[in-house]
Order: sequence, then structure tokens, then C-alpha cells
Amino acid sequence: METLSRFLVFMSLLSGFVSGFTLQNLPITSFEESYTQLFGDKNLFVHKDGKSVRLTLDERTGSGFVSNDLYLHGLFSASIKLPSDYSAGVVVAFYMSNGDTYEKNHDEIDFEFLGNIRGKEWRIQTNIYGNGSTHLGREERSNLWFDPTEDYHQYSILWSDSHIIFFVDNVPIREVKRTSSMGGDFPSKPMSLYTTIWDGSKWATNGGKYGVNYKYAPYVTQLTDLVLHGCAVDPIEQFPKCDKGADEAIRAAQEISPSQRVKMSVFRRKHMTYSYCYDRNRYKVALPECVVNQAEAQRLRVHDPVTFGGIPRRHRNGKHRGKRSRVVGTESI
Repeated sequence: METLSRFLVFMSLLSGFVSGFTLQNLPITSFEESYTQLFGDKNLFVHKDGKSVRLTLDERTGSGFVSNDLYLHGLFSASIKLPSDYSAGVVVAFYMSNGDTYEKNHDEIDFEFLGNIRGKEWRIQTNIYGNGSTHLGREERSNLWFDPTEDYHQYSILWSDSHIIFFVDNVPIREVKRTSSMGGDFPSKPMSLYTTIWDGSKWATNGGKYGVNYKYAPYVTQLTDLVLHGCAVDPIEQFPKCDKGADEAIRAAQEISPSQRVKMSVFRRKHMTYSYCYDRNRYKVALPECVVNQAEAQRLRVHDPVTFGGIPRRHRNGKHRGKRSRVVGTESI
């Protein structure tokens, strides 16, 4: 495990030199400038630096926030430290959605972190929806090469008109290329960025076998280095205005270098535990965008029973304003 971790760190640095672009160079925004509390009253706390946030789940409620603006493409990132100890049933979500605007045909790009029983690892689930295609789940699940509860790690989403790439600490772990066969299933409408923590007891851990045990509450997730670097869309005019350098950054990030390809291959071989492309119980024939890797297919042919659950509708009701306003219900610590 330690050898693999060192290898991935080395390759991450090397790829930055090769491509000339690293996600660590993205501009960081303040919470007050860019986000609004979504739910959770005092379970959301903003640190004095204005750039770090604490989200808590307890017996009363979870918590979350949403970007003030809608975006049509960009790079979106946060450094996150997950709750430690027993965390079964806990879900931390870092995702993009427009469910508040398009209730019946919404788009979504998801990072979901799924808690576990004591001694078992947190898992990452990634997924995309386009045009309300929630009946066609495109989930993948993976373990990590580090303990995400010990320190902050960077989780990033690249979204362009042709690519969606999920990154962990500058390592690409999943790439979705837009194909003509996907049609409207590729997210294409402006979306907001959300971050939430909530009770997913019915499905998140072993298909709901283990739920949240509030004896171990509060469950605390900490975030810093929040990045919204893309093309914000005016909700009335519906015309995107890109941040300075955003177009160039998006183009650079979607060009995965050969060394990054090696890292992604290593990650998927060592850590991916489930992919919808190989789940013949759900899909007798792989969805058309799937590029079937025979080695992956053989390795993932048998997997633990997987149960999926959507992000609650009440967590997708962000309100977007023409100008920034102060967050209500947060405190500084």
C-alpha cells in the first residue's frame, strides 16, 4: 500500500511537469463569496479564514451548501477530510446538479463517499446522469490508496462539452467521453455545485445492512481549498461567462497525458471494485459508451451485492441570485 501511494504521488508530480497543468494551481474562492448554506442550520460552520468549512451530521439533521452560480463546464474541486471511526450509512456528497431547475430532466455529476463499519474502508462512488436518465445508472465504486479520515485530500471534477474526468489528488480515476450513442445522457445543461453530508442508511453500506449509529455522532466532514473555476451562467440570460483562464485550464485538464493514463490504469486495476459496464444483472448488454476491458471484465465479473440510492430531492433546491449575499445560519470558529 505504501509503495503504491509513493508511486502515485511520484507519477502525479511527473505528469504535472509533462503536461504543464496541475489541479493544485486552480484559484481558491471564499465561502461567503461563492456559496450559500443549503440546509443544516448550525451544523454548518465556516472557519475564520473564510475558506474552510465544517459539515456535521447528527440526530437532528445533516448539512450542506450550494454554489451561488450555475456553471456550464469547468473545474470544480475541494480538499476533504472524512469522518473517522464507525461511519456506516453516512454519505458525503460532492456533486453537480440542476435538479432544482430541471426536475424531470436534470443532469448530475457525482462524487459520493460511502461510510463503513469500524475497520473497513470508506469507498468512493462516481456517477453521471444526463437529461433525467436516472433509470440508467452509470455508477463506479472504488477504494482509496490512503485513509481519507487522517488528512485532507483533493477531489476534483472536470466537465467540458466532450469529457467528464474525476480526479483524486490529481490522479484521474475515471474518464467519461461524450459519444454520439449517449445522446442526451451526457450532462449538458448548466449545473450548481453541492456539498452535503446525510444519512444514507437504507443503501450506503452493504446495501443497507449497516446504518448510521448515532451513538458515534456527530459525524464531521471538513473541507478547504474550494475551487469553482469555470463558466458561470446568468440564470436569466442563460449565457456563460468564463473565469479568466478557465477555457485554457479546461482544455489542458481534459488532455490526459501518457503518465496520467498509467496512473489511472494502476488505480482502476488496484482499487476499482464495481463498474456498471460489467454488471450483467443490471444491463444484459453494456451501455453503448462502455469500452470493455477484458481484464477488468474478468476481475469485476463477481462483485458484492450493490444497492444504489439517489441524493435526496431536498438537497438539490439551491436558489441562485443575481448578486452575492451573506450566508445565513453559519458561524465562525
